[in-house]
Amino acid sequence: MIQLSPSTQATVVWKLLEEAELPAWDNFVVAHPQASVYHLSIWRHIVAQAFGKRCYLLAALQGKTIRAGLPLVHMHSRLFGNFLVSMPYVNYGGVLTDDDALAEPLLQHAIALGQQLGAQHLELRHLDHRYPQLPTRQDKVSMWLTLPSTADALFAGFKAKLRSQVRKGEKNNLQISIGAVELLKDFYTVFARNMRDLGTPVYGKALFRLILEAFPSSARIVLVMSATGIPVAGAFLLGYRERLEIPWASSLREYNHLQSNMWLYWHCLQYACAQGYRIFDFGRSTRDESTFKFKEQWGAQPVPNYWHYHLRTDGPLPGLNPHNPKFRLAIGLWRRLPVPLTRLLGPSIVKHLP
Repeated sequence: MIQLSPSTQATVVWKLLEEAELPAWDNFVVAHPQASVYHLSIWRHIVAQAFGKRCYLLAALQGKTIRAGLPLVHMHSRLFGNFLVSMPYVNYGGVLTDDDALAEPLLQHAIALGQQLGAQHLELRHLDHRYPQLPTRQDKVSMWLTLPSTADALFAGFKAKLRSQVRKGEKNNLQISIGAVELLKDFYTVFARNMRDLGTPVYGKALFRLILEAFPSSARIVLVMSATGIPVAGAFLLGYRERLEIPWASSLREYNHLQSNMWLYWHCLQYACAQGYRIFDFGRSTRDESTFKFKEQWGAQPVPNYWHYHLRTDGPLPGLNPHNPKFRLAIGLWRRLPVPLTRLLGPSIVKHLP
């Protein structure tokens, strides 16, 4: 039993939620102002089906009411290690509470779960500095753009150079399609090719299909075709509440001179305005790198990311990312592989990378 703050003076019970309790969890998430789409219980199914990983929902219950919770995915492989993450593969996750006094005991229960599973570290992805006592990575920011009520108003606020780049897409007869699973094949063709060029193992197509099925009204694919009908750029959009996120986007470099990437993002922004979203989330970037500057030119502002870690032993923070020098050789080799081979091998590797 854990005592809540003095103002509440009630006891809670900590447990891992079972299937029958998932509706109560989703009610808690929907009512919580800091929750993201990735806190919803459907991600247990998506993570299991797409990556073969187990997602635990650790919760504090007062009677039948959930007062705090944390989704945690167990990542375990010989090559990359054993750890817990909230949430891997995506930009957001972390602790939700309706009483700040529950944050610390929730962390301790998560650490205990990690110990039971043999995890070497715990990683929690937050948008606030919830655990200042923990080692924290702050090198990433989310780039958010506050949207006006119309796309015309947004376009009028762009600098002249940006407006010119967008208009070139129309002059080059680029076509745009916005849809769902019917565009998945062409989107994935572009996405897999771009990931190979970046030296990054590609997610399996099943991940995107599962998200489209789970969120039929808020998940969309935006596809750019050349004048000759070749898919040259694509984006995957996922909306939740007032924010539309673009977690994945790719373009083929040999068509960049047509401004296909600018055309893609402009139509994503148009769609966001038309659907009534108030914030467009360009996703995660490192400050001052090329992707940061690309997003900044649209007017996006940085939102700090706080990735909190509990390490089982002393040492540096985990570095499972392309910037880690020890992966430089592997990235170079991956870039030289045929795309069909990367599509075959990539999903079995990337499922172990958070």
